[in-house]
Amino acid sequence: MKFIISDRIFAEYPKTVIGIVIAKNTENHGEEREVEQLLRHEEGRIRNDFSLENLAQNPLIQNWRNAYRLFGSDDRCSSEALIRVVLKGNQIRHINKLVDVYNYISLKYRTPVGGEDLDGIEGNIYLKFADSSEKFVILGGKEEEYPRKDEVVYADDKEVICRRWNWRESDNTKLTEETKNAFLVIDALPPVTEEVVKTAVGEFAELVSKFCKAETLAFILNSKNTQIEF
Repeated sequence: MKFIISDRIFAEYPKTVIGIVIAKNTENHGEEREVEQLLRHEEGRIRNDFSLENLAQNPLIQNWRNAYRLFGSDDRCSSEALIRVVLKGNQIRHINKLVDVYNYISLKYRTPVGGEDLDGIEGNIYLKFADSSEKFVILGGKEEEYPRKDEVVYADDKEVICRRWNWRESDNTKLTEETKNAFLVIDALPPVTEEVVKTAVGEFAELVSKFCKAETLAFILNSKNTQIEF
């Protein structure tokens, strides 16, 4: 299986860095108290470092908003959505261990993080611009929909698995307690640097190994390294 990033992504977003963790033979049942504590700690840091009134002006948020506007969307990236939950006085709720860990990584490094169940993937995985013919079933939904042409998406050979770069996951490849093999992604635009992504990927892989007993592989992709095989 390959993960391939379209050359056009780097043409339009030249400083994109993508971190990948492949997790195999995971044990994703239950809840980890230590991960919950990590989340509570990062929620405190978020409240100290951000405010709802000034969130849009923060470079970590502003660059993603600009990226979304380039493909015609006013939606918010996943990390902004997560930060907004915290700034509204809420805690990040438990989903499953893989999701809890990726939410922690997203809050700590202030960049979008997500994941897909590899056993639901058909063929290869792509980060590309949609042609509008690819079907998509939104997380929690059942009806098929279609991305707009030139919307940035993650897709496999069958369908879109995440719309608007990292806005909404597919219900068909969502991570559940039954997930055994996972494709975990860190999306980064400036001012998040490649060095920061490398650190984040290392911690991500370490925590998934520790809490999910998984075998992990870690990769960094950029304009000079646009695909991997795993």
